[in-house]
Amino acid sequence: MELDIVDNISSDEIIKNIKKVSDKYQEIILCLMQGRGNMIPASLIDMDKNRVILSSLSEQFIKNPEKFWQLNIQYVEKFQNLVINSVEKFVGKSTTPLFSPNSKDRRFKDLAWQDNAYFDFVKQFYLMSSEWLQDNIKQYELAPDLKQHLAFMTHQFINAFSPSNFAFGNPIVLSKILETGGQNLVQGLENFLADIRNSSDILNIKTTDNNAFLLGKNIATTKGKIVFQNQLIQLICYEPKQKTRAIPLLIIPPCINKYYILDLSEHNSMVAFLVEHNFQVYMVSWVNPDETLADKSFEDYVKEGVLEACEYIMRFGYNHINAIGYCIGGTFLATAVAYLKANNLNYINSVSFITTLLDFKNPGEVSVFVNESSIAMIEQEMNSKGYFDGRYLSNSFSLLRANDLVWSFFVNNYLLGQTPMPFDLLYWNADPTNLPTNMYSYYLRNMYLNNLLKEPSNLSLFGTPIDLSKIDCNSFFLAANDDHIAPWRSVYEGLKLLKGNKTFCLTSSGHVAGVVNPPAMSKYNYKTNKDLTLTSESWFINADEHQGSWWSYWLTWLEDNSGELIKSIDYDRLKSIELAPGKYAHKRIVT
Repeated sequence: MELDIVDNISSDEIIKNIKKVSDKYQEIILCLMQGRGNMIPASLIDMDKNRVILSSLSEQFIKNPEKFWQLNIQYVEKFQNLVINSVEKFVGKSTTPLFSPNSKDRRFKDLAWQDNAYFDFVKQFYLMSSEWLQDNIKQYELAPDLKQHLAFMTHQFINAFSPSNFAFGNPIVLSKILETGGQNLVQGLENFLADIRNSSDILNIKTTDNNAFLLGKNIATTKGKIVFQNQLIQLICYEPKQKTRAIPLLIIPPCINKYYILDLSEHNSMVAFLVEHNFQVYMVSWVNPDETLADKSFEDYVKEGVLEACEYIMRFGYNHINAIGYCIGGTFLATAVAYLKANNLNYINSVSFITTLLDFKNPGEVSVFVNESSIAMIEQEMNSKGYFDGRYLSNSFSLLRANDLVWSFFVNNYLLGQTPMPFDLLYWNADPTNLPTNMYSYYLRNMYLNNLLKEPSNLSLFGTPIDLSKIDCNSFFLAANDDHIAPWRSVYEGLKLLKGNKTFCLTSSGHVAGVVNPPAMSKYNYKTNKDLTLTSESWFINADEHQGSWWSYWLTWLEDNSGELIKSIDYDRLKSIELAPGKYAHKRIVT
């Protein structure tokens, strides 16, 4: 990118825009002083833990400074080499970068970061310093949870201070300033002010054009009826083709965010894909709870969300159901099926677990939010409201991928002065749901903190001990290679808790993008390996790789487990409460 000043921008216009920037900046400061610019509330920031870490770091450095000298000496040497390398590049010599970003790091994709000697130096200095800082904190001896917390906070610091996040440190932004006379900064600050003003307490960074989507019109459009509801769910029955497989599908999505992640647009709707391939599909749509549902328990979510949905579907004359659980929906499903098996109820014919944790021993990056002190703070926050605000959880997940889900929009919206493009997946991501106090506390403590679901009879449902090894129907497990919420190795360990004929599939990409990947997109790939006695590493090394979507592989598995084609239910005569998507899906958190 060339950084040439555009001739038609006058100095008067630049001065005028600088004045506007100054005025907008003062308005923003006033808003931030009112506490409206936080991504998570101050009550959920563990200041005690930060103080303990800082005290320990200071003490260790004072007692044993020589331990850290070598890293500092290396840092100075690397800096000297970088200066020499950059000077050679500046005078026109051919050089090889000493520090290069990860191939997946999109912050430095613009050619100016490589071609311009100044920006190349800034980039490499940042990467070198980031590497040094991360190596430095590894030298400190801390308790595992404190070390993880320090690593997370350090990572956030490194992300925040990337040169790409500063107007005069980013060649793309600087070029835009020269092109527009700084009008992009004025517009960017107006965008920032608009986001702050549209956020009641927690900053809601705009990630897509929300006006481009309307539920039931151009998103969540697969035709269906709400045929049943209770306090926690609405059950959607989708309009089938004339003939469907003998065994219907029931999908239990996560109760975090809305069900329509599996029914986004026509071109990427899993629901539409399944309907088109002759399945009778039912979908649970979870309520977006408020304080009136504070006492709803984990048992209630299993009972009202899974068992009552199954009971209603069985009224149509089916003998069996094939159940599908996504993320926490899969955890509810596994608990429900174990309960049914313990009571000799065998109408669940097969189960599909999509990026679902059953063994929570190694939950990955999420564990930074689910230690004893963090849960205690979450519980205190929930007790004051009656629920856990879905925006807090959504923003916490975003911080795990801050460069993609926070800082990229900071640059686009606030520095470049642009508005985000319409994107159905990000519209869904910005539509989280609250979680009831009772249920969420139970889930965090019994699953993440104590990993009780793994061991037989540690948990019970309505007095029945839960033993996952009683699940002996055919099961399909999907994991995603880059999943930061349900790490694929942990998903793999979870399948070993079940009996029966099991299939494991590993898709590329992450928790959402890897799942919502229709075959028509010809995107990504997936791995399969029938030998599930192997360790996760051996399974991966010996797996066969297939190009394209895992949906096609899963479709064959579903067809093999769903019986012959029969005449469909009389959908037109079906009584309905309302048409899909339904009022539960329409209820949004007021930002």
